Amino acid sequence: MFANGQTVVQLMEQLAPKHYAVEGDKIGLQLGTLQKEISKVLIALDVTDAVVEEAIAIGAELIIAHHAIIFRPLAKLDFSTPAGKLYEKLIKNDIAVYIAHTNLDVAEGGINDWMAEMLGLQGRESLEEVHTDKLHKLVVFVPQSHHEKVLEAIWQAGAGGIGHYSNCSFNIEGTGTFLPGEGTDPFIGKQGKLERVKEIRVETVVPQSAQRQVVQAMLKAHPYEEVAYDLYPMDLKGRSFGLGRVGKLPEPVPLKALADKVKQAFDVPFVRVVGNGQQTVRKVAVLGGSGAKYTRHALFAGADVLVTGDIDYHTAHDALAAGLSIIDPGHNIEKIMKPRVAQWLGEALAGRRYATEAVASKVHTEPFLFL
Repeated sequence: MFANGQTVVQLMEQLAPKHYAVEGDKIGLQLGTLQKEISKVLIALDVTDAVVEEAIAIGAELIIAHHAIIFRPLAKLDFSTPAGKLYEKLIKNDIAVYIAHTNLDVAEGGINDWMAEMLGLQGRESLEEVHTDKLHKLVVFVPQSHHEKVLEAIWQAGAGGIGHYSNCSFNIEGTGTFLPGEGTDPFIGKQGKLERVKEIRVETVVPQSAQRQVVQAMLKAHPYEEVAYDLYPMDLKGRSFGLGRVGKLPEPVPLKALADKVKQAFDVPFVRVVGNGQQTVRKVAVLGGSGAKYTRHALFAGADVLVTGDIDYHTAHDALAAGLSIIDPGHNIEKIMKPRVAQWLGEALAGRRYATEAVASKVHTEPFLFL
């Protein structure tokens, strides 16, 4: 059985939740419909004419890409323009396009984490906080007979995490009272008779991102027809998610050696380097895509070097004066997302017994020719 397009996207959003995206970023469904079966989904960095031809050739009904094809509102659809011809080809071949951009950058296990892993960075932190997962306190009253079942269900759904601790809860025994009215089918007691039941008040922490799943799991595991529970916000700060990563190399290395490692890791023919090649570097910041405006963030984090793309002349001079080295391997290194997303999504689909395939695009979309 093939997955519906909406199901494919829901799985993708488990890896890269939409609310992680920077405000105003062009993400989500940009063209076509998800209300159809998907036999193949093509994972691409950019949606170019060659990528669309690839999608047609393999029979893909959906492209999940990193870079948007629609950046601003369209005044018209003119099929004689390059962009219009691209839209026309997608529409005529019934290929939908879904974008995961900064949400995939920010996500744990997303582009910036992959970059950091490929360079062996340890003790990673974000360069700029983008999203904080707000915390709520869940209080639910459970009969003693189902206490462990409900606890296990809400923990499995994502509740109970505080820092590096999991399965956190507080439990108080007490007596619950209720009087089943006409038309009820109580798990305990009879209609019209006041009941007193030994219950346990369970308190636990729920991140906002898991709130829906936790409540659904709780209601499913709870035996009562009407479940008494409360959810209220907490002042305690939840987990933070952000753009870029900064961490330490296992051992200090010369800047030139790190530049060579960047070339090898990201399969690029050359890199631009700002700084002294013999300078020893240990703390490294990475940011996929265009990171010129994050040099101050890297300096504030204590980084010796920033690995990112699209560094302009004046930014390079400013960084050099401030003592920050830069390795610029280009914007296209984000191509690392293609095999990684294809593998993650393919396993997620297979785990739910869908026959839908996730295929990494083989089209090289680097616009520059290196001579």
